[in-house]
Amino acid sequence: MRMIVVGGGQAGRSLARLLLERRHEVCLIEKDRARCQKLADELDAAVFPGDGSTVSVLEAAGAGKADCVMAVTGVDQVNLVAAQLAGGYFGAKKVIARVNDPRNAGTFRALGIKDVVSSTELVVQLIEQEADSAHMHLIASLNEGRGEICSMTLPYNTAWEGAALKDVDFPKGTLVISLIRGDKLTIPNGSTVLRAGDELVAVAEDRSRKALHKVLGEVK
Repeated sequence: MRMIVVGGGQAGRSLARLLLERRHEVCLIEKDRARCQKLADELDAAVFPGDGSTVSVLEAAGAGKADCVMAVTGVDQVNLVAAQLAGGYFGAKKVIARVNDPRNAGTFRALGIKDVVSSTELVVQLIEQEADSAHMHLIASLNEGRGEICSMTLPYNTAWEGAALKDVDFPKGTLVISLIRGDKLTIPNGSTVLRAGDELVAVAEDRSRKALHKVLGEVK
């Protein structure tokens, strides 16, 4: 997922590092140029100098194409404006704003910011929950929860583009039972070639579902 983090302080730096570890594409906006240079040296992320609550800086960072914009500076007013611009002006798919003063949370929500958090850990949880809901769905529980039927859509930048099903190292205890491409459903076999956007339906032991999500979620 393409992530934009507004604010390169302790919270923004920690958040960017966590997102990179989870293999997201990260762009970090920070107005202090000296800090920008330090962040660029520390992180494998694109770093933009400037005020993240301005249209020009958000546009340069690619807010219009972002899957998620997170405003986590130490100034609530900046976070509010950045979040409003990201969602209202640029149409970012998901917007998260940090509040430093919990008393401001109600104001943020009243002004249209749905996801308001007060810690980096909660921001990451929101992102991961969004990723799960976007790509993997539980269809049915089997044998009193010991097994599940679930579906997952291969991301646009899937590492399995053009690969045969037999070449995927599926975790033990999982079996792909159908593949949906467009409006066509097929019963796959080992030679079935995978494409981005394919929806795979699988039976998995409860302990194998997270491993299945990790395998199918691999990107280039």
